[in-house]
Amino acid sequence: MQKSVGCALLFSLAGALSAFADSKAPFTFDVMMKLSRIDDPQLSPDGKTVAFTVQTVDLPNNTKPSAIYTIPVSGGTPQLLTNEGNTNARPRWTPDSKRILFVSDRKDGSQIWSMNADGTDPKQITNMPTGADGETVSPDGKLILFTSEVYPSCTQANAAAGGEYDASCNRTNLEAEKASKMKARVYTSLLYRHWTDYQGKRRQHLFIQALDSSEHVRDLTPGSGGAPPFSLGGLEPYVFSPDSVQVTYVANTDPDLSISTNSDLFTVPAAGGQAKRITTNPGADEGPVYSPDGKYLAYRTQARGGYESDQWRLAILDLQTGQINTVTDSLDRWVEGFTWSHDSQRIFFTVDDHGATPLMMISPIGGPIRTVAQGPTSIGSVQFTPDDKTMIFAEQSGSHPIEIKRAVSKGGIAAALTHLNDAVMNDYQLTPLEKITVDAADGVKIDSFVVKPPGFVPTQKYPVLFAIHGGPEGDWGESWSYRWNAQVLAGAGYVVILPNPRGSIGYGQAFTDAVNGDWGGRPYDDIMATVDYVSNLPYIDKDRMVAAGASYGGYMIDWILGHTDRFKALVTHAGVYDLRSEAGTTEELWFAKWEFQGFPWENPELYEKWSPSSYAKNFKTPTLVTHGELDYRVPIGQGQQLFTALQQLKIPSKLVQFPDEGHWILKPQNSQFWYSTVLDWLAGYTKSPATLLTGGNH
Repeated sequence: MQKSVGCALLFSLAGALSAFADSKAPFTFDVMMKLSRIDDPQLSPDGKTVAFTVQTVDLPNNTKPSAIYTIPVSGGTPQLLTNEGNTNARPRWTPDSKRILFVSDRKDGSQIWSMNADGTDPKQITNMPTGADGETVSPDGKLILFTSEVYPSCTQANAAAGGEYDASCNRTNLEAEKASKMKARVYTSLLYRHWTDYQGKRRQHLFIQALDSSEHVRDLTPGSGGAPPFSLGGLEPYVFSPDSVQVTYVANTDPDLSISTNSDLFTVPAAGGQAKRITTNPGADEGPVYSPDGKYLAYRTQARGGYESDQWRLAILDLQTGQINTVTDSLDRWVEGFTWSHDSQRIFFTVDDHGATPLMMISPIGGPIRTVAQGPTSIGSVQFTPDDKTMIFAEQSGSHPIEIKRAVSKGGIAAALTHLNDAVMNDYQLTPLEKITVDAADGVKIDSFVVKPPGFVPTQKYPVLFAIHGGPEGDWGESWSYRWNAQVLAGAGYVVILPNPRGSIGYGQAFTDAVNGDWGGRPYDDIMATVDYVSNLPYIDKDRMVAAGASYGGYMIDWILGHTDRFKALVTHAGVYDLRSEAGTTEELWFAKWEFQGFPWENPELYEKWSPSSYAKNFKTPTLVTHGELDYRVPIGQGQQLFTALQQLKIPSKLVQFPDEGHWILKPQNSQFWYSTVLDWLAGYTKSPATLLTGGNH
């Protein structure tokens, strides 16, 4: 692979955008809702076809249906394979490339289905009263793994039968629970709620069954257990060995899951039996991937327990010697995704680096790290054809949503396979991200990305919107977001500034760690140094500066409220306002314990020092507060407490609550209302053309 793969494509794209900027309309929320959201590309084992999902937005029905498509690796027109059901997702090929397994809600709730590679002959594979999700096909094509939320007592009662799934028992329990008029919840341990859901009587278990028969479904993780749900949002949490004999999965078996990040890898025979722990690292281990030759197991790992934002390193377990080697220790960056070459001689991985996600390569025994592809872009879902000469991957940037692309080992420009959004994107101006760097008070370099409004004229003065990212160990960069879309914000007439202060990832672990115990200190100073720099730019109207943020970004907005009046208006979504009550009501307690070096009764001075509520008497700036009532990460009381203070201090303010949303605003009509409300609020203090949001409809 050539180092320039991906770069030339992005440079030519930037040039095309600049050449036609004046003739394009502003990018708005309504336009964003027309985009096809491409995800989860899966290359067929024969290397000829890519299956992928496309989610669209049905705004009138307030849904986001998803479908499965395929496209030849050589290029062509995507073929729609699924027409039934609202959700069709997670396409996974059989080893012979003849059929595709997928998850669908077309019948009996969420179940695993199978279809021919052209979409014909759909067949239901699972028949679980408790539903099925997350299917993975064994390398020999005979077995599938999947998850289901089951009643542990049903498996325990049937343990003598080898842990077989008892459909009758689970169905009876489901019906009884639904019919019961008593809805009390009783808990004797923590992490009894997570994100948007309270823990019920069911637990997510890992199951295995024959691909051609659902008669015998076995539970590989029986018991009531303390292991958290198998996450399907990032790296795969379970995998078959190349010979289909073993299954490796991720679980946390610590007694108090609310303060533990100690997930480990376990192996269990595919035929069933006792699981064996194969990692004992105090930090998190996740994402196991076997080398094709079966000699190695790759995964990513964190060294420090209790710290969810420790550096992610790539580890290689030699399955013959048992030796573990973290091969990326020389690289001070977080490892994200990774995949093996078919000859097992190289492992490719992506990292977070200054807001971009380049692709790198290393030998499984360690050694030099080579950059394969880099540029103002984020690369993911990397896969190779059987000859290792063609790479399929997903690529996105801050000015373009995900597309599936193809690159070849002889070099040249990567070719886009998908063009589902071309007709929409070509009619609207999307501004490439620009980067600025300022010196913080202590001399540390702080990067920010700049997104300029449509039809930008350097001699004019523009209002500026500073958007603060969450985390705090997160970042802004070359990725596409539907929740905080900088192109929509810029389309409403703002110069959008996306700062990466201390705590951000992609600048080295020491830079990330610098936010620990210092939430309102150096990160605030970094942001204000950026504000100073931006306010002196010739095209910025420093009398029309506003700021907005969510989660930790919301915390920073709340902190700004008590420490400066330089902004005309503020927006805080799901922001942490009172650190003491946040520590007592959030679910993942390891976060508060690490960030503030203990709980409030252990370190009260630090909680008092960095809590925005301690500085309420200084509040002056008009503030919009938005929050989801199902948010258990930053519970609704945080926003309500802030609004109470603002109202009692007679500061112009508004509270918007979403009864059916959690930490993020995800439902289409809620998202539409949120964007409209935010931009209307800011426009009231900047006189910016917020009606550009939806062409004047709001």
